[in-house]
Amino acid sequence: MSDTVLVALEPESKEYRINDGDNLYFAVHQKGNKRWDFRYKKPVTGKWTWLGLGAYPEVSGKLARQKASEVRQLLANGIDPKEQRDQEKLEFLNGDQFSFKSLAVEYCKNKKWTDGTRTRNEGALNNHVYPVMGGRDYRKITKKEWLDLIRAIQKKLHPRTGKPILEMGNRIRGLCRDIYDLAEVTERIEFNPLSGLEKFIEKHEQQNMDSVKIDELPKLLVDIRAYPSRVTSIGLQLLSMLACRPTELREATWDEFNLEKGLWTIPSNRMKKRIEHTIPLPTQALILLNELKLYSGNSAYLFKSRSDSNRPVSNNTFNKALKSMGYQGKQTPHGFRHIFSTELREQGFARDHVEAALAHKVGGVEGVYNKALYVEPRKAMIQKWADYLDNLVDSEMKREVA
Repeated sequence: MSDTVLVALEPESKEYRINDGDNLYFAVHQKGNKRWDFRYKKPVTGKWTWLGLGAYPEVSGKLARQKASEVRQLLANGIDPKEQRDQEKLEFLNGDQFSFKSLAVEYCKNKKWTDGTRTRNEGALNNHVYPVMGGRDYRKITKKEWLDLIRAIQKKLHPRTGKPILEMGNRIRGLCRDIYDLAEVTERIEFNPLSGLEKFIEKHEQQNMDSVKIDELPKLLVDIRAYPSRVTSIGLQLLSMLACRPTELREATWDEFNLEKGLWTIPSNRMKKRIEHTIPLPTQALILLNELKLYSGNSAYLFKSRSDSNRPVSNNTFNKALKSMGYQGKQTPHGFRHIFSTELREQGFARDHVEAALAHKVGGVEGVYNKALYVEPRKAMIQKWADYLDNLVDSEMKREVA
């Protein structure tokens, strides 16, 4: 069953299960909670029993099927998976496994992060947390000690800007709080020592949404179209037009696109909300994508690395281009989403349609985002947006000539 089907399943008066195949079942509780169950015969008694494989959407369909495959392998070797799980838990609790690093590694191992997010989070732990807290018994680290560490991290200076890395301190606080949540829900600790610390540390002022004012947008669009690197120019044009996150475009592969139907479907593992997202493609985007194919060659990526066609371009490519055009501190790749959101709302488009285009959770569907939500009205909306950008460019070019 696809994520679309799983998300759409509604609770009934009683809990029910749907067979996903090979004894893997998707259960929907009457309160709306969803989970994965595996039905198997115990090797010794031959009696049927159930093994929980995790809640949805934390455990995706792909991950659930992988876990089910591992359970089948244990059963093939005569091992009861439930008994093994209980034994592993006992060994963990009785062993020397109470260091913060061991807890953090356990947490990170089970997260469905993108490669970029995993690199950033694990790198932050390695560089800033493990040297101080890694070998400590996480049950004995006090709230004050965590507060002192976060404040110390925030005072460190960025190697390029020379400014305090407030954002890093805030991100590490949130990450370590989530790591402790794992220990709390598994009853290894009674309270989370990082809860409430956000009230006592400096707040990070968001910088990645820098965007030009609307009267500066026409000049920016003209500059983008004239940028020397045609591939980078196409990328920036697509960002301004589609309002996707820069990483979603930078790591995009051709198999995600159906150019005939004019749709781009980003898989859940590449989305911030971990839910598949569909973006309708305006005519202008289709023209750019067909041109881009000429440059990408045999690479699976739309924007291949110069040194390795099996990798996407650097995550600094688009930002570096904007800086070279004179927009440092004025426009970032992510800032196009802000322009898109603000201007379309100003032009009278429905909030739900705009939010769905940005892959935000939309009200009225109980906080659940449907990958194909409002595709038809969004198709018309994004075409009008692309036409609007073209009109801004035409007007600006005529003004410059005059």
